[in-house]
Amino acid sequence: MNGASSPAAGRRGPLLLGVRHHGPGSARAVRAALEAARPAAVLIEGPPEGDALLALAADPGMRPPVALLAHAADDPGRAAFWPLAAFSPEWVAIRWAQEQEVPVPVRFIDLPAAHTLAAEKGTDPDGGDSVRPDPLAVLAGTAGYDDPERWWEDVVEHRGAGRADPLAAFEALGEAMGALREAYGDGGHARDLMREAYMRQRMRAARREFGDAYAVVCGAWHVPALRAKTTAAADKALLTGLPKVKVETTWVPWTHRRLARAGGYGAGITSPGWYAHLFAARDRPVERWLTKVAGLLREEDRQVSPAHVIEAVRLAGTLAAVRGRPVAGLTETLEAVRAVMCDGSEIPLALVEDRLVVGDVLGEVPDGAPVVPLQRDLTRQQRSLRLKAEAQERDLELDLRKDTDAAKSLLLHRLRLLGIDWGTPAASRGSTGTFRETWRLRWEPELSVRVAESGIWGTTVVAAATAKAEADAAGAAELGEVTALAERCLLAGLSGALPAVLRALADRAALDTDVARLAKALPALARSLRYGDVRGTDASALGTVAGGLAERICVALPAACVSGLDADAAAELRGHVDGVHGAIGLLEVEGLRDRWSAVLRALAGRDTVPGVIRGRAARLLLDDGRLPAQETARLMGLALSPAASPADAAGWIDGFAGGGGTLLVHDERLLGLIDAWLTGVPERAFTDVLPLLRRTFGSYDPAVKRTLGELIRRGPSARAAPSQAPEGFAPTLDPARADAVLPVLRLLLPTPG
Repeated sequence: MNGASSPAAGRRGPLLLGVRHHGPGSARAVRAALEAARPAAVLIEGPPEGDALLALAADPGMRPPVALLAHAADDPGRAAFWPLAAFSPEWVAIRWAQEQEVPVPVRFIDLPAAHTLAAEKGTDPDGGDSVRPDPLAVLAGTAGYDDPERWWEDVVEHRGAGRADPLAAFEALGEAMGALREAYGDGGHARDLMREAYMRQRMRAARREFGDAYAVVCGAWHVPALRAKTTAAADKALLTGLPKVKVETTWVPWTHRRLARAGGYGAGITSPGWYAHLFAARDRPVERWLTKVAGLLREEDRQVSPAHVIEAVRLAGTLAAVRGRPVAGLTETLEAVRAVMCDGSEIPLALVEDRLVVGDVLGEVPDGAPVVPLQRDLTRQQRSLRLKAEAQERDLELDLRKDTDAAKSLLLHRLRLLGIDWGTPAASRGSTGTFRETWRLRWEPELSVRVAESGIWGTTVVAAATAKAEADAAGAAELGEVTALAERCLLAGLSGALPAVLRALADRAALDTDVARLAKALPALARSLRYGDVRGTDASALGTVAGGLAERICVALPAACVSGLDADAAAELRGHVDGVHGAIGLLEVEGLRDRWSAVLRALAGRDTVPGVIRGRAARLLLDDGRLPAQETARLMGLALSPAASPADAAGWIDGFAGGGGTLLVHDERLLGLIDAWLTGVPERAFTDVLPLLRRTFGSYDPAVKRTLGELIRRGPSARAAPSQAPEGFAPTLDPARADAVLPVLRLLLPTPG
């Protein structure tokens, strides 16, 4: 330490600065203490494997919040983070040491990550029944506070750095923690004893090099243990035999939102955005904070004026005075915001809490940080495509006809195939064509671990995704898994993986005899065949497989529909019929649509087929123009005849009319048949079929239901005859009217050349 004028003069041993992780008051106090004591070295709670990376903290490209990431070299999924924010005392200590005219050595002294990560996943080294006391809660309760966060804010975060003696607060906090350790020992966490033994070993090494002229920045809970008189032999005995693995470390970006969860140091904080503000605003923090709140609310079109800010400041100060607090804290400011700026509403207040109290700040890491080759390739593509990783969720609209947007789509699909869900598909606004895609993007720190895990598949995104797809195809247990994988490969443009996926697909399709699984797999293949048009991906190799699959479905489906299906199985098979019908409409296989129509005719005309499937088959044929209206009416009459059971008849109606009632609005003959059947259902049977009928008709649009109600109310005699159909709904096609739209269609869809 420095001369006798230093506040540390006269004290023996190193300077122990016990802090609360991620506390702005602690961070300011640490800087003041270091400025006063001027230690020759700084030791910080953290894994020693990070020592080689500390120099990057001084890089201009490093912007907290960031985290030190350590993972097992042979199992990147086994990882741990040590997050640091701009207001973390550890980060402040690191930067103070690096900013000195002669940089001060900085070292991490916690238990190595090699030991921490060696434990099996999911195990608790301290035992599952231990409950660690919250030292802040104990101290707050002793001081008469029912909220430890509020107590900490009052005694640490809202007080000055201690200009008279910047070390006094640390001495007092160390004594308080000493009393707690006497009462609670290790607090039920035996692993802390090993951590503290290793810290003392590193402190002995520092003493041999620097004497006692070094400082230790660690959690306040550990201070009494680091002051304790122990022998090197006793500490060595605690650490003997610990399991160990080879680890790799790097810096990764972190977020304020992720700081709000317990993890890393085990010190999750509820208000990182508020703490960052307290650390950055050296004067009038409440006034500055409420000004930021007003700006946010104005961006959301709320009427907030400077007068609102002034009144909110006064109210927050009054609340703090009434409660005996030194200054207004987060509780008082939020109450003032609710009352003055939000008119008592919780909805805009929730926005303030989400955007400002927590926040979506994402840190940055310099290019010099070590990364796996896959991460380097991903970073290169992100920059090339101007696809910036952001902590705040946002929607990305892509037009696949544009080269850059198509490249973004390929990257996001490849990352999803690797399990790196940076983006998730969302419903597109406006156009629903295949050339449009909408993605919801949000970068979470854990995705850095996913990238490291995926590094085993390749050094580039495309190579890793290709290898992963081939492995997934080989290991797939069901046909549906392979068809879904084929679709994802086409979306991701992985032509290199398609041969292996198609081989697996053909093998499983040849062996699978379950028509339901075949029917479930076909739609994905049919959709995949469309992607070659927009993405330039050759999907023609799927055509042979899809055509063969469709032929097998046409052969096997009629037999599967007459095997005594219960209601749930019949409803599921009806959904498969819909899926196959849509898929066959997309396949360009000669004669396939005619064969499928024959299958639907067979299903519609067999009494042994469940009513819901017969009704659906009749509706699909009618919509395609392959079933005349007279034949449709005949089939409906048979299905709704008195000889049919009410439950089967209700199922037929559900299959035929489910999903939309426009057909019944414009074909009153079919509506009359349903009406006549419904009025003739016996009372006892009516209660049984009512739930199914309500489900069928309840799904209609309100306008359709209203029109049907009016038609029913008028009665059969008042309904229009077919010759009196409404304008535009004649019983047969009017060629003159149809030809009139051709000039407009030619303008909208110009012919090539």
